[in-house]
Amino acid sequence: MSPYRTTRPLRFGDCDPSGIAYFPAYFNILVGVVEEFFADIGASWPALFRERKLGMPTVKFDVTYTSPGMHGDVLDWELRVLKVGRSSLTLSHTISRGDTGLWSATQVLVATTLETHSSVPWPDDIRAALTSRLDVPNA
Repeated sequence: MSPYRTTRPLRFGDCDPSGIAYFPAYFNILVGVVEEFFADIGASWPALFRERKLGMPTVKFDVTYTSPGMHGDVLDWELRVLKVGRSSLTLSHTISRGDTGLWSATQVLVATTLETHSSVPWPDDIRAALTSRLDVPNA
């Protein structure tokens, strides 16, 4: 399946005084990209949180930085679904500026109930939508 792609500018508030992106700003932008991905598969976060009482905390992040992003850069974001578990979801993120890779990350989220904050299986409709976006090498 093709990855989910979007672009984001690096704004003044995302950077330090020298114009280099703050890593916490990257994470904030990444959360927005993940939220848009879920909306794209038909699972908007407001509906998941408020109506279905389903949370998706990140339980693991593995990040590698390769080049700095600078104020004014337009960043290309690529999100891939690597694995859909019973209640977990593994995503791959690749962030670049044109042909220059800036950073990459593997993120693991877990479906939880907002009532007890314990893990729960992905609801069938969300599991089906996530599985349909699964990145299958050489497929």
